[in-house]
Amino acid sequence: MVSNVARAMGRRLELDAVRGLMLVWIALTHLPTAASTYVNQPFGFVSAAEGFIFLSALFTGRIYFRMAEHDGYRAMTLKLWTRTLRLYGYHAFLLALIFLVAVPIASRGNRPGVHNLLDFYFMTGAKQSIAEAALLIYRPPLLDILPMYIIFLVFTSAALLLARRIGWKPILWTAFAVWGFAQFGFRGAEHKFMMRFIPTRIPLNEMGSFDLWAWQFLWIMGVWLGVRWGQDNLPIETWAKRAVIPAVLIGSVLFELRRAISHGLQLGASEFLFDKWHLGPLRLLDFAAVATLLIFSQSVLKPLAIRPLVMMGQSSLQVFCVHLLFCFAGLTLMGNAPMLSGWRQFALLSTTFTAMLVTARLFSKSEAKHERQPKTGIPSESGTPTGVPDRVCTDRGSDARFGASPTK
Repeated sequence: MVSNVARAMGRRLELDAVRGLMLVWIALTHLPTAASTYVNQPFGFVSAAEGFIFLSALFTGRIYFRMAEHDGYRAMTLKLWTRTLRLYGYHAFLLALIFLVAVPIASRGNRPGVHNLLDFYFMTGAKQSIAEAALLIYRPPLLDILPMYIIFLVFTSAALLLARRIGWKPILWTAFAVWGFAQFGFRGAEHKFMMRFIPTRIPLNEMGSFDLWAWQFLWIMGVWLGVRWGQDNLPIETWAKRAVIPAVLIGSVLFELRRAISHGLQLGASEFLFDKWHLGPLRLLDFAAVATLLIFSQSVLKPLAIRPLVMMGQSSLQVFCVHLLFCFAGLTLMGNAPMLSGWRQFALLSTTFTAMLVTARLFSKSEAKHERQPKTGIPSESGTPTGVPDRVCTDRGSDARFGASPTK
């Protein structure tokens, strides 16, 4: 079950498995079956989206930092942009299927579930919708995570280069400040400002549910931790041991609060603190608490490293795209009903997970094959490589050190 590549690179297969589990969780949440009622945030104010984005950023930081160390920054940038373009191709393929297949079905008027996802298309017409979807401006429901992922990947190589020059501390503080502004309506203000200069009139709610100004902080944190992991400078188990008691208290309180809300408790004016789309403060705190508890109890994660979940985690983007196809198929089969029932929901679930596993088998290890072993000398906290000359960490002769000065 553990490949030679994984052993050589020190890859944590339980993390691949957790990412695979996130995909299963996302699919169960998105598919219109009775299962979605039970898997929607059952552990408090934490959803699979946070875990999926964070783990993707973690692996991105680790893999591409090590690639830059071995092959140079130009080679790393080329690989990262190639991956971004490939992911954009997946997104374009999904959009083509939606516009060519789902739109005619929705236009008949007897599939409200599909029609509601394409309101903007029917309101503005094909020309504007297709053009703005291609530019990642129009992001229909269910198709809004991929554009966010693509946009974050576009800026990741710039963040890695900037970190090489100025260190991670200014980047992390800037990302945190932007997340803070997002909690006070920055996205809406930015949308109103940009609409004065851009010849489009797309409503804010048609630009995806996720507030990118808020979610970028989770991505940047993941990339930074991935870089430190790539440097063999990530004492995360030590951090988890120190924070385990506060994590238990925070996780328990917010778990009970989530249960109370499901039984009718109203948050009122404090609801923004738990908002998923803007990644509210207490939601982010809950994610950190749950992550701390999982790291502290790693023995629980190791049995999860079964081959199906590991393969799905190693081909997460392709598997995610495939599950979206079945989500739209489920909405089509649903008709006027609120969700599928009876044998149809079991048929949809079994078919979806079979397709996800087949896809995982075809594409697994596509990410792992790009990993590099860490160099002998890894930059220290001060940015100075330990035990090797400065040239080891340079970018093809440049004396600027990559990933220097990570912050505590």
